[in-house]
Amino acid sequence: MNPSLKGLLLAVPASLLTVACGGGDGGSATTSNGTLQVSMTDAPSCGYDHVYVTVNKVRVNASSTAADADGGWTDITLQTPQKIDLLSLTNGVLSDLGSAPLPAGQYQQIRLVLAANQGNTLANSVVPTGGTEQPLSTPSATQSGYKIIQPFTVQANTLVDLVLDFNACKSIVTQGNGNYLLKPVVTATTAVVSGAITGFVAPGQTGATVYAEQNGVVIKGTVADSTGKFTLSPLVQSSTNGNYDVVIVDNNPAGGHATGVIRAVPVTASATTTVSTSTQPITLSASVTRTASGTATAAAQASLVALQTVGSASYEITSANADLTTGAYSMNLPAATPVAGTYSTTLPIALAPAGTAGAYTIQATSSTGVVQTAPANVAAGNQTGINFSF
Repeated sequence: MNPSLKGLLLAVPASLLTVACGGGDGGSATTSNGTLQVSMTDAPSCGYDHVYVTVNKVRVNASSTAADADGGWTDITLQTPQKIDLLSLTNGVLSDLGSAPLPAGQYQQIRLVLAANQGNTLANSVVPTGGTEQPLSTPSATQSGYKIIQPFTVQANTLVDLVLDFNACKSIVTQGNGNYLLKPVVTATTAVVSGAITGFVAPGQTGATVYAEQNGVVIKGTVADSTGKFTLSPLVQSSTNGNYDVVIVDNNPAGGHATGVIRAVPVTASATTTVSTSTQPITLSASVTRTASGTATAAAQASLVALQTVGSASYEITSANADLTTGAYSMNLPAATPVAGTYSTTLPIALAPAGTAGAYTIQATSSTGVVQTAPANVAAGNQTGINFSF
């Protein structure tokens, strides 16, 4: 990802929206209406300067099992489809997809429907780092849309802000022949129960990836901008979901840094938690970046993550998708010893060595949910032949 990309807010005027309401036909719906406002944001992407998707509409339904032809759908349709660069939507920047009235009640299912590529007119595409724009295949997205199951409640005479978090890094899959496929990883969060975490890394670490994790799973990611600032938003409040661990990963092959972890960071709804400032930034020691690579059975359509033990916990450091044709994958990993500290309102937060240099576990998960793991240690050099057979 190009760290110099600036945030861009793409607002969709109400005059461009056509709203078709089938009503929330779940048992909890009433005749009183609230309003649903939908936006989209992005987690960081690996190896791309741009990832474009063109949104046609967003659909919501009270039933998690509703099919396309069933009743109960409410559509937010853009009369002019909006082509959005997902990689511009970092550090809390949102792209406004519009709003629609909804009967009060609980809703379960969201569908994100994209426009189709038409010949040389690319509605959905990627630009690999330093390369040219390439078509992005979007199976089913232009018909039924991508399904997201996330319960949320609309109350009468209230506005609900729903943010779709599109993880571009985990959503792009190569196909061996130079083609690209979208296998979307999208979550949804309502702003009414969410807050943010913000901070700064030192000037030499701009462009580092910053994650908010829980139990070693990435909940939200972003990239430190040219000033070193990062914002992780939206995050569900800690009183609902628990605290977060902030993980800073700088695996730039040209010169990276040791991984840093700040544990147990609390999030309060409609508030921002600060973990560092521009005058007291998070400063990590320099580290060589090495690679762990191998293959996974191509037919398994595996997704892979590199996990690192820091203290007594394991954290996701980076991820990749196996090529759909060859099964090949490769991940950049810092070789230095990770450091960690625990959140405090007193800044700066002290970080100390808390792990083994270069030691990782590569975890591969097939499309059917089968999980395999293998060790990798890049302290002394690149690791190849870390293969998975499903």
